Amino acid sequence: MNRIWNSVVGKLWATILLLVSFVLFIVTVLLLEFLGNFQGIQAENALRQQAVTISKIIDQHDTPAMSRLVIDDMLDEDTNALIIDGDGQVIENFHEGKNRKEIRNILMSDKDLDKVFSIDEPVMKEMNLPSKTEADKLEPYSILAAPLHSAGELNGAVFVYQSLEAVHNTIKQTTYIVLLSAFIAFILTTVFAFFLSSRITSPLRKLKQAALNLAEGRYDKQVPAMQHDEIGDLAAAFNKMGRQVKHNLEVISQEKEQLQNILTSMTDAVITFNQDMSILLTNPPAEHLLQKWQFSHGGNGAVPEEVGLMLKHAISFSQEVEEEFSLDGQFFDITISPLYSGSKIRGAVAVFRDMTEQHRLEKLRTDFLANISHELRTPISMLVGYSEALSDGIVDTEEEREEMMKIIRDEAMRMGRLVNDTLDLTRLESGHMRLYKEWVELRPMIGRIASKFQQKAKDADVALVLDADIPEELRVFLDEDRIEQVLTNLIDNALRHTPAGGRVKIRVMNTGGWVEFSVADTGSGIPEEDLQYVFERFYKADKARTRGKGGTGLGLAIAKNIVESHGGMISAASRVGEGTNMSFRIPVGEE
Repeated sequence: MNRIWNSVVGKLWATILLLVSFVLFIVTVLLLEFLGNFQGIQAENALRQQAVTISKIIDQHDTPAMSRLVIDDMLDEDTNALIIDGDGQVIENFHEGKNRKEIRNILMSDKDLDKVFSIDEPVMKEMNLPSKTEADKLEPYSILAAPLHSAGELNGAVFVYQSLEAVHNTIKQTTYIVLLSAFIAFILTTVFAFFLSSRITSPLRKLKQAALNLAEGRYDKQVPAMQHDEIGDLAAAFNKMGRQVKHNLEVISQEKEQLQNILTSMTDAVITFNQDMSILLTNPPAEHLLQKWQFSHGGNGAVPEEVGLMLKHAISFSQEVEEEFSLDGQFFDITISPLYSGSKIRGAVAVFRDMTEQHRLEKLRTDFLANISHELRTPISMLVGYSEALSDGIVDTEEEREEMMKIIRDEAMRMGRLVNDTLDLTRLESGHMRLYKEWVELRPMIGRIASKFQQKAKDADVALVLDADIPEELRVFLDEDRIEQVLTNLIDNALRHTPAGGRVKIRVMNTGGWVEFSVADTGSGIPEEDLQYVFERFYKADKARTRGKGGTGLGLAIAKNIVESHGGMISAASRVGEGTNMSFRIPVGEE
């Protein structure tokens, strides 16, 4: 019930009913009042007319008998009459019933009616008289006392009285008819109001359902616009709005998706800040960067203090800020620009460009130029010096000439190795060197490589031991030439840095899906602080860069790149005076 009264149907229905009920009430009251007055006036006029007629009849007929017959025929059953002479005596009576004496006494003794003899004008009065049909009962009567004239003189009066029960019955019947008509009109109005309100609100309910569908994202639902009025126009406008909202949302979604794809594909970290410097939007590189900062700072603050100061300046002064500095060991080029909403600043967007690799490459380039210049300067100087000595004829004996020629040849070969190693390393780091992988039986390959260094180890008085703890049938997917190059480099370094009487051990193990190689020597070892640099270009344990060992300083860097190209890892462990252990591992199967 509450649902009906709270709906438009209930409110419209109640409004129409109240309005019609009020109109019907006013009309009924006025109509009943009018009919009551009308019936009273009609009764009074009828009595007056009858009194006048009786007076004329009496005046026109000579004999009372003739007058009585005419008057008796003229009066109806509910109308009574008394004819009184000038002395106040009743001459004739008509249609009197029970209680006639009481009625006559009341009429004759009434002072208001008695005025008819003095003022010579009709007197009208309503009063209660005994009933004509029942004893001890009073009924309302309408009484008219009219004077009688004979030869122009007043010689009596006629009292015409009529019971008001007939008038009241007529008024009751009229009231019943009026109320019945009002009730029928009320019922018809109720049905019509309900039908009208339902017909008006039915399209509104459809609009409501369509609005709910629109809110749930179902934009294809249309409101039927079958009417050609304002409601039909509203339905058409609503359908147009739904289509426009769908189009606008599709455009916004496409733009949002495009923006999201751009942010996601960016390698630079992008962070959007609110005016209170809280984070609104980030892309994956920015999320990774924020996680790293929060981990390194123990979760205190979303961004480093330096970035917070730049952000505050950009928002406070509406200026774009650009700086480059180091954060947690990384170099960033940071650009922060204010974001506007109209003329008001609503936040800022920060772009973090990681310049660490550029700084590293710049340092590598500088170090490479310095190192390659240093490495080439000595052999070139020796080549120039010895060649000038030969050309100037300074050498006297053939033995000295042969010695100088040998030195020139060795230095030229050393320069060639340096150039070849540099080219190999450049190709590996740039990804231009192709690996020719195939399934290779590992035990024969290791045996062949170890045999290649047996004579060199014997000449250096170093024991070379092979420990191949692998099955005979083990096969590994690798580039045999490149892995041999790695092992050759590691074994050669171990032999060159192991003194006479020492030992170099080559060990191969199969651990799960990996094959692990290690080359351990009993040489002088590498200081702990230098271990992190052993795989860098031109690293040498000999800080004086002497030529005694004959290395280029690029072998371990090349080995590291080859192992990582196979999907493996390489590491070094060493103690000064005890020796060094170089190990790497690669996966057995295809990566």
